[in-house]
Amino acid sequence: MRIRDILRRKGDAVATVRPEATVRQLLAVLAEHNIGAAVVSPDGAAITGIASERDVVRRLHEHGAALLDRPVSDIMTSEVRSCGPGDQVEDLRRTMTEHRFRHMPVVDDGRLAGIVSIGDVVKSAIDELESEREHLVDYIQRAP
Repeated sequence: MRIRDILRRKGDAVATVRPEATVRQLLAVLAEHNIGAAVVSPDGAAITGIASERDVVRRLHEHGAALLDRPVSDIMTSEVRSCGPGDQVEDLRRTMTEHRFRHMPVVDDGRLAGIVSIGDVVKSAIDELESEREHLVDYIQRAP
């Protein structure tokens, strides 16, 4: 299965925030979309960073409530790994596990084309197993 197959099912909408948006605004976006991370982008196409709930929690511990009025660029991860629509889901699963992150932007021709979460990856694995199980059951039931 390829990343494009996941995007075909879930859609290619990506929640973004501008680097100068406040952490408070980031939290509003995360809550509004019921997501765990947003891509930081000045224009919705280029990727400046990614900011997650974990980033907020860790920095809140260090800086307290004043963090909420600071820019997202202060807390974002600026070295963002990305994948392409044609990449294998298995490779993404391995990368996410090895490097311990949960969200990966999908880039196509240098532009943000979607985002895949670890939940999307797990769901795709479950769907593949279910499909394989159905094929095996069908094969066994047809056997003489």
